[in-house]
Amino acid sequence: MTEQKRTPPGERLQKVLANAGLGSRREIEGWIAAGRVKVDGKVAQLGDRVGPEVQIAIDDRPISAKRLGGTERIVIMYNKPEGEMVSRQDPEGRPTVFQNLPRLRSGRWIAVGRLDVNSSGLLLFTTDGELANKLMHPSSVIEREYAVRVHGEVSEDMVKQLVKGVELEDGPARFEHVMESGGEGANRWYHLVIMEGRKREVRRMWEAVGVTVSRLKRVRYGPIILDSSVKVGKWRELDREEGKALLAVAGLKDDQPWGTTASDRHRKSGERKPASGGKGGGKGGGKGGSRNVWRQAGKRR
Repeated sequence: MTEQKRTPPGERLQKVLANAGLGSRREIEGWIAAGRVKVDGKVAQLGDRVGPEVQIAIDDRPISAKRLGGTERIVIMYNKPEGEMVSRQDPEGRPTVFQNLPRLRSGRWIAVGRLDVNSSGLLLFTTDGELANKLMHPSSVIEREYAVRVHGEVSEDMVKQLVKGVELEDGPARFEHVMESGGEGANRWYHLVIMEGRKREVRRMWEAVGVTVSRLKRVRYGPIILDSSVKVGKWRELDREEGKALLAVAGLKDDQPWGTTASDRHRKSGERKPASGGKGGGKGGGKGGSRNVWRQAGKRR
């Protein structure tokens, strides 16, 4: 009985807000810690659990019961160009990835991880805060694959060191695999896999062995491969099979309704909206247009 009193009913506050598509769980935890979230008029605390009858406000703006009931799950892939910021606004006025994303009828886009301004390639966006949290959390152990061009002589011993591990200022880091994939002279391309998403981690690891990254492109996040039909600066929705595969690596059940960026006209007619809503190119389906780069290059080292 005593144990039951220490564990009140309801869901954790940050999970409820994440499921409503208000942000990732980590982002919302920051809001709670900063005192921006209130439950029934009182400032919330990390660890609070809430039931269906409570009134929740963020920055004193009430969140409707309908919104708290959850939002449809939508996931898109975006081919980020160099020069765009992964933020909603930039003080320096630089373009952001959110400027190119489709508008939502409800909820908001949550970026799954980040790429720095000088990096390009695959970004996933979702309306599902719980999914975003699972995909980014280190405990999920999800592969991220990059194509990297480095400037400098790279020896076999250096590659072995990167796989064994190097020491960075925020702790040890290592690549799961490294494979050379072309280039000339001191500018050579490699494909590599890493399991984490620390800030500038790939660049810092190469710098630790004495070479500089001149190009960095993410080509895969877990089971999702950047579709060759999704041109730079464009996007498309994941198809149902890709969505199921993403839920599987995140350890989530397919028990939430899937939504779409399609217009109401397409919804009523049963048609599927063109893959990129006027912003992107080509058909969806990472299976046809893009192969796993490890299969392109041969066996893993």
